[in-house]
Amino acid sequence: MRQLKWPIINWILIVANIAVFFLVQTPIGINKAAISFGLVPALVNDHAILMPSAIWIPETLTFLTYSFLHGDWFHLLGNMLFLWVFGDNVEDSMGHIKYLFFYLICAAAAGAGHAFVFAQAEAPLIGASGAVAGIIAAYLILYPKMRVWVLVLGKIPLPLSAFWCLGAWVTLQLYSLVFDADSQVSWISHVVGLAAGAILIPFFKYRHIPLFERQQA
Repeated sequence: MRQLKWPIINWILIVANIAVFFLVQTPIGINKAAISFGLVPALVNDHAILMPSAIWIPETLTFLTYSFLHGDWFHLLGNMLFLWVFGDNVEDSMGHIKYLFFYLICAAAAGAGHAFVFAQAEAPLIGASGAVAGIIAAYLILYPKMRVWVLVLGKIPLPLSAFWCLGAWVTLQLYSLVFDADSQVSWISHVVGLAAGAILIPFFKYRHIPLFERQQA
């Protein structure tokens, strides 16, 4: 039984990400936006400084703002698809305000993990993947038996439990972290986001919402 009528915060987050893509990145360009609003480890760790003309917000805020920037349409749509499919259920499990803080904490934790591991990196981190990973971890812990429709070979629709579908995604992140360390993708931010979501969900969910026990829909 649903706790909330509408997943308002999830919708707002999706709209905010799309709005930033059009209203911030498009007018000033992704490179300038990423430097000014992305998370640059070398800057937040004081290994480098930014030109005054590029300083639009305090560096500490970039632990959140980076998650609203995306490199291209595919990057944006991929993250928003995951957020659209899984975020509403997670919001329903904890309420609007808690969900907003849950999302932002997962984003900040993922960014902090990246900045710690790549302390002197000058390339900016952007994307909602770390926050979305936290949502996925929460969904997997709350609703492992829920059916998720996936396209096998891109053509055949097949209902799989979240345990197998999202479990495979989690396994891919862990595998990539170990064996694809040189990738431009920040696998560490994904993994830290997953860890943050898994740790936070027992404290953020409503008390009457069980863990690992939701029946199949």
